[in-house]
Amino acid sequence: MAIILELDNQDLAQFVRTAAQFGTERFGYVVTPNADHLIRYYDDPSFRTTYADAEFVLSDSRFLSYILAVAKGLRVRVCTGSDLTEQLITNVAQPHDRLVLVGGSAEQAAILAQKFGFTDLRHVNPPMGFIRDPGAVTKVLEFIEQQSPFRFCLLAVGCPQQEIVAQQLKQRGIARGLALCIGASVNFLTGQEVRAPRLLQRLGLEWAFRLLQSPRRLARRYLVRGPRVFAVLPRIEIKLRTR
Repeated sequence: MAIILELDNQDLAQFVRTAAQFGTERFGYVVTPNADHLIRYYDDPSFRTTYADAEFVLSDSRFLSYILAVAKGLRVRVCTGSDLTEQLITNVAQPHDRLVLVGGSAEQAAILAQKFGFTDLRHVNPPMGFIRDPGAVTKVLEFIEQQSPFRFCLLAVGCPQQEIVAQQLKQRGIARGLALCIGASVNFLTGQEVRAPRLLQRLGLEWAFRLLQSPRRLARRYLVRGPRVFAVLPRIEIKLRTR
């Protein structure tokens, strides 16, 4: 059976408008696949279900977009998770809106609140490896649900933990608002990490800049695991959604 990945073909400006109108009457979550996620998507059927349940699936990677153009003749618009998070925090969320941050340190949560003037930012930082402890996962889910309805819930606990939490929130049917699986975006917003220069971003080389910044942490992901994307991609059918 063919493995199919459906992508919402929206760029940053388009999806910022979509997210701004989402509201707090229902729940949905956003995933932003990059090349590493695509490999996981191919390998792990349970991870594919987290994407199937997502309200929006947006291409996070210009590098992946270039590959899809060459390998499959697809013109895939890019909406990187880091740019999306920045736009929603700076241009959409209002100071009085309720925001929930899952992951990151208490210091980062305080920086976000102070830097952007948020008066209702709620934060929880689950322990390392929490996803393997059902009790710890339940505590995270209940914390988020207790803050509902929220304008945005920023899930910053890494892949696939953040996608699993988002999917379970949807399955439980209690939370209301838009959740975003944002990975390391909070690190950029709070100055803990520096993003690649815009030229490198446009060329699809942001991964190389991050590798140079943290070679020990990222070498295996980008240099050992990453090249598998070229073998995996022909085995995945990409379908573009417009809405």
